[in-house]
Amino acid sequence: MDGGTVDSDLIFDLAGVHFAYEEVPALTDVSLVVRPGECLAILGANGSGKSTLLKLLDGLYFPTQGTVRAFGQELSERTFRDEAFSYTFRRRVGFVFQDPDVQLFSASVLDEVAFAPLQLGLGDGEVEARVEWALQALRIEKLRERPPHRLSGGEKKRVALASVLSLRPEVWLLDEPTSGLDPRSQGWLVEFIQEQHREGKTIVIATHDLTIVQGMATRVCVFGEDHRIAAQGDPQHMLGNHALLHDCNLVHEHPQAYAVQG
Repeated sequence: MDGGTVDSDLIFDLAGVHFAYEEVPALTDVSLVVRPGECLAILGANGSGKSTLLKLLDGLYFPTQGTVRAFGQELSERTFRDEAFSYTFRRRVGFVFQDPDVQLFSASVLDEVAFAPLQLGLGDGEVEARVEWALQALRIEKLRERPPHRLSGGEKKRVALASVLSLRPEVWLLDEPTSGLDPRSQGWLVEFIQEQHREGKTIVIATHDLTIVQGMATRVCVFGEDHRIAAQGDPQHMLGNHALLHDCNLVHEHPQAYAVQG
């Protein structure tokens, strides 16, 4: 059920969610669930509310109306004041921002990737093992001593991913993950996301890049420019609905086939 009854088996459950920035609407009456192990693509034009939605799922913002639940627990300022809840939630959910420069702040790549495990209070040996594993997984071992602000856009994205991977989260929230990447970098990023999904991770991707959706998503939710959910369903059906994509300002008037034919 989308919204309403509390279901602790769901990863996220949003019911009647509204959010505004100083009375400017960003989300309007959004009800949505995210189930364990799925890869949900949130599609929408710039300004439709995708990034805001991810920030609500990550407990960075809280709704002005309605409820957001994660793992059966409502997300609110009060619940995050509970250190045990906050610790567990931050361990289970990882957020990768659209702009890596917003996320990266340490003096070196090594420090950046080690930061999150250190906040978990893990032993030095475990932190070192997680850092090495994440560096190798993203193929950035040679960058370990480099300052993040001197890296290329693709390298920064890899470091941002590694800094979340070192948490070993159950849930990945990715905001416009292919933004600013060249085609080769987009390719490895899609492969990385697919690998995480194959390992059973739950993934929510906010994007307006239709070309990456068919190969990754198990379900698609389309936002209109009125900040409401316009439709949701399986990727092939959603990407094949050119009238819907046009109405939501995701494609030009001339249709292009994004879904797999057959």
